[in-house]
Amino acid sequence: MGAYADARTRSLTDPSGFWLDAASAVAWDTPPSIGLDDSAAPLYRWFSDGALNTSVNALDRHVEAGRGDRVAIYYDSPVTDSRRAITYTELRDDVARFAGVLAGLGVGVGDRVLLYLPMIPEAVVAMLATARLGAVHSVVFGGFAPAELAVRIDDALPTVVVSATCGIEGSRVIEYTPLLREALALAAHRPDAVVIKQRPQAAASLVAGDVDWDAAMSTAVPHGPVPVGATDPLYILYTSGTTGRPKGVVRDNGGHAVAMAWSFANVYGMGPDDVWWAASDVGWVVGHSYIVYAPLIAGASTVLYEGKPVGTPDAGAFWRVIARYGVNALFTAPTAIRAIKKEDPDAALLAEHDISSLRTLFLAGERLDPDTYAWASEHLGIPVVDNWWQTETGWPIASNLRGLEPMPIKAGSPTVPVPGYDVRIVDGFGEEVDAGQDGAIVIRLPLPPGTLPTLWGDDERYVDSYLRTFDGYYTTGDGGYVDEDGYVFVMGRTDDVINVAGHRLSTGAMEAVVASHPFVAECAVIGVHDELKGQIPRAFVVLKAGAVIDPDLLRQ
Repeated sequence: MGAYADARTRSLTDPSGFWLDAASAVAWDTPPSIGLDDSAAPLYRWFSDGALNTSVNALDRHVEAGRGDRVAIYYDSPVTDSRRAITYTELRDDVARFAGVLAGLGVGVGDRVLLYLPMIPEAVVAMLATARLGAVHSVVFGGFAPAELAVRIDDALPTVVVSATCGIEGSRVIEYTPLLREALALAAHRPDAVVIKQRPQAAASLVAGDVDWDAAMSTAVPHGPVPVGATDPLYILYTSGTTGRPKGVVRDNGGHAVAMAWSFANVYGMGPDDVWWAASDVGWVVGHSYIVYAPLIAGASTVLYEGKPVGTPDAGAFWRVIARYGVNALFTAPTAIRAIKKEDPDAALLAEHDISSLRTLFLAGERLDPDTYAWASEHLGIPVVDNWWQTETGWPIASNLRGLEPMPIKAGSPTVPVPGYDVRIVDGFGEEVDAGQDGAIVIRLPLPPGTLPTLWGDDERYVDSYLRTFDGYYTTGDGGYVDEDGYVFVMGRTDDVINVAGHRLSTGAMEAVVASHPFVAECAVIGVHDELKGQIPRAFVVLKAGAVIDPDLLRQ
């Protein structure tokens, strides 16, 4: 572990120097001389004297370097039977024009723009156009219920809301406009304008205050990039909350850009000549970090897929898209691979497509069970890499660093802590435990660049939620252990531990045992109240397609 050990050691002993060096991969209007700013600890900041614009890093600098004809986005929409290849020049021009639209509606530095959009290119354009103005975007997953949308509107207080008339789930058209109208009626805050992209699958009548996307873009004057401070917010991403105030995770401009550039190259082993596909949604953190920002900051091509790429009857959609665009790495959730395995257990559909371009499969978002890992490894014949992180961190805490130093893979482990993250395992008193012992996974402060510096408008809630439990540490809320080789094993949320007759048992560990049965496609273990033992485990099991089994055998 030479390169990894060197990087990890320096990142923890000289974080300012390590990340200032990494910052050279980013285009700055004012290059920073300060790495870590601990003047308001535990509210740490990165590159506090630097200034930049994120949209320049994602677009303009690649065009200016002569790579404007490179495809930035491969848009693939089986639900509308349409596909587009959008170059960096075309995307830069669309972003500049929509930035002009937003500026004409009163959006400036620090203002919020709330996006309620499906997986269409306009979602990426709106995110980057907001960043171009130095404003702050907040993407709400398309189709969220009105009450959930309303509390986010009232928390972010957006100047403008950007939406579309509908999203599409399979063959079902979900009309967004009625949901948005209801949310605006429930919310106390009133945005100055609502921009609506009309889609042919569902038209909507505009009302006072509405702006038609296409009409506005047809007359828009392109707007140049506005430099902002590295510590100024880029976006707010809400993690939870249907009632009361939701948690708005804040991402800054400078630390985020540096973390995206460093992680895309070092964690994922991707570069500007690669084609990358993160099969997620822009409404989630994976969509922010690895559909939009990281691949575009790197100058790579990213696949934007509208629709569910797995499930009946299209278990071969992943392989078809990989073959179509020559995808070099796929990032998805273990659930997606389990769904494919359930419908096509022998991987017959895989043989119908040439996926020789695919170098790595990355899985995250939930625990990667050993059976799913084994199935994917066997049939794909490439490294299957778990990586563990959170909405709050924005990029991996633990992974197998394919670009820095690839390491042997252990089933059930995302491998090792990523440089910058000082991962520890502690007991309930905050004392570190020995290798192999279960405990709470915490990260010693400061967190590296790109992680949340605070919650939107609520520093105290940030400290109470994440920093108060163990002094000097960020509490991940996950439990697990680190083995004698330094490999991290994440067994599940700490509240997923059940107490059976005085024994604390991990539901994740039990799920791994059940999932190892050759007929099991998916399973979940929960604790059920028991008068004698307090709790007893119960497993919910989904069998593989075609499996016929006596339920009693599953207990063996």
